[in-house]
Amino acid sequence: MTGPSTFATALANEAATAHLMADLALLIGPGDVITFTGDLGAGKTAAARAMIRYLAGDDTIEVPSPTFTLVQHYDLPPYPLLHADFYRVSDPGELEEIGLDPLPEGTVALIEWPERAPGALPADRIDIAFSHRPALGSTARAAEITGYGKAAAQVARLAALRRFLDGAGYLDAKRQRMAGDASTRSYARLIRNDGTFILMNAPKRPDGPAIYGGKSYSAAVHLAEDVKPFVAIALGLREHGFSAPAIHHADLDTGFLITEDFGGAGFVTGTPPAPIAERYQAATDMLAALHCETLPETLPLAPQITYAIPVFDTEALLVELGLMLEWYLPDRGIEPSSELRAEFMTMWRELLAKPAAAPKTWVLRDFHSPNLIWLDQRPNTGKVGIIDFQDAVLGPAAYDLVSLLQDARVDVPESLELAMLTRYMKSRLGSGEAFDPADFAELYAIMSAQRNTRLLGTFARLNRRDGKPQYLRHQPRIWTYLTRSLAHPTLSAFRTWYDTHVPPPAS
Repeated sequence: MTGPSTFATALANEAATAHLMADLALLIGPGDVITFTGDLGAGKTAAARAMIRYLAGDDTIEVPSPTFTLVQHYDLPPYPLLHADFYRVSDPGELEEIGLDPLPEGTVALIEWPERAPGALPADRIDIAFSHRPALGSTARAAEITGYGKAAAQVARLAALRRFLDGAGYLDAKRQRMAGDASTRSYARLIRNDGTFILMNAPKRPDGPAIYGGKSYSAAVHLAEDVKPFVAIALGLREHGFSAPAIHHADLDTGFLITEDFGGAGFVTGTPPAPIAERYQAATDMLAALHCETLPETLPLAPQITYAIPVFDTEALLVELGLMLEWYLPDRGIEPSSELRAEFMTMWRELLAKPAAAPKTWVLRDFHSPNLIWLDQRPNTGKVGIIDFQDAVLGPAAYDLVSLLQDARVDVPESLELAMLTRYMKSRLGSGEAFDPADFAELYAIMSAQRNTRLLGTFARLNRRDGKPQYLRHQPRIWTYLTRSLAHPTLSAFRTWYDTHVPPPAS
């Protein structure tokens, strides 16, 4: 068992305290416990208030001290949080009465005066000890942050993040929370007098245990396990004239980046969100332009370091498809037999010979509305800002067009999908290269069926394994896209098989 991890920092004022708490918020998640110790007036409540306001994305939200109520609950965008004060606790039984012993699961807990009830504290926790530093100014404080148990790694990473921000000159920048994604990455907007920038926290981490031939899921399907692919692909896209963010500062070993901020102009509008046709046209044109380029398979990353883009091979595609069997079918009350599993994999292995034989290009993989930013001041396809491409692979061009036109999170009308598919084909035909529309349409249907089958399983896994039930609401849309693709004549046998063995998602 590793010992505690500790580092100390001086905080000149409340703004510096708020920056520290925002940095810590970037690294924590549901179930984490943070305790605050120090004399009266040392800054415990101010620190908790700063974190709550950062997570809420609202600097004006009322955050009263819980001294008299003992606990305040907040339903914040990333997760629920409780703010407790044990100063008035005289009997540990009081905590049980108000639901704090044990602490509720899936909730971040901020606890002031934890020494009043030491028996209620978990072994894995972060303690921040505040003290006055009058020699540095009347508002100055010192903070000693210690991580115990599993939280020791979080505190060590917090220290590394603070060193990175200090070295890059952003330690005093205002932080603004940004929504995360389905990965382990997290983001914040850094605001200075000279503009805004994006801080990315991308810890090196496999997705799941090594159960796929000795590999994690991410390694088996070629998902990025560190920040290096993002940097390499960003440099490659920019080299070819496409709008990926400029990278201003990078620590490739720890996984911290400071990048260009593209802003927040998206490709959808309204409630519920609907595609903006003009912007989908530009994104379609951008893909056609990318796929007409002669693109390298190995990219420079740093002096004497290169990155080889992995091939989206049949084995990787099959592992992805396996999520249907591992997660989606059990979620719908079906435990597939070994015979059914073998039949499913045999069918798909035969079909995937077609994309395996097709010409390969860069597949950015998650080329859809959440990852596209509209850059109105840039010319032509440069208007399409791309922010998520670290999982890029070498594969069939049809894959990214499917990602765009069968957006997992947005209803794309079939009429718009067909119009953009036609637009893409016309662009490729007009480029002078060899291009067969019928072959492409077939690959489009195959990649659609593969991707949407995988997504049904992915979203079931996010619910069951990761406690993210919000992704289940997208499954009916994915089912609609899957049904569209199974209508292609090449997939007639698959349509029959799915009709027989795969129930639709719960509505």
